[in-house]
Amino acid sequence: MPENTPIIAGTRIGHVHLKVADLDRALGFYCGVLGFELMQRMNSGAAFISAGGYHHHIGLNTWESKGGHPPPPGTTGLFHTAILYPTRPALADALHRVMSAKIPLDGASDHGVSEALYLRDPDENGVELYWDKPKEQWPRTADGTLAMYTKRLDLDDLLRQRAA
Repeated sequence: MPENTPIIAGTRIGHVHLKVADLDRALGFYCGVLGFELMQRMNSGAAFISAGGYHHHIGLNTWESKGGHPPPPGTTGLFHTAILYPTRPALADALHRVMSAKIPLDGASDHGVSEALYLRDPDENGVELYWDKPKEQWPRTADGTLAMYTKRLDLDDLLRQRAA
């Protein structure tokens, strides 16, 4: 593998665009449950949603997938879309929304650097809802190397962080 200089700091993933079977059902989940805002809906079978008024964080379309089915296990594709919340109370609110909608969790983990909830959208796409702990709290080995782990996340403790 050729040696390259690292990508410039500040580079980030701008948005994800998902193929869905039913646009209204997908909007019900992403906007109705998670609280994203619909920025634009196109007659061609696409919608663009955002947090905070950005043009879009998530694109949803039925261009190749209307009425379709999730890919079978054992195939390649997207493992999950990760949605970063700015604070632990904001993640607690997301957990409350998911629980209120009776959407089951696939898992909930403390990774040392972050706390994460794992679930599926109506099209069986994996969704991770998470917040990053302050960098100063990230676990490190004696030589300073990052030492992430996976431990069970205490959901009751997380829910207590939810802003009133």
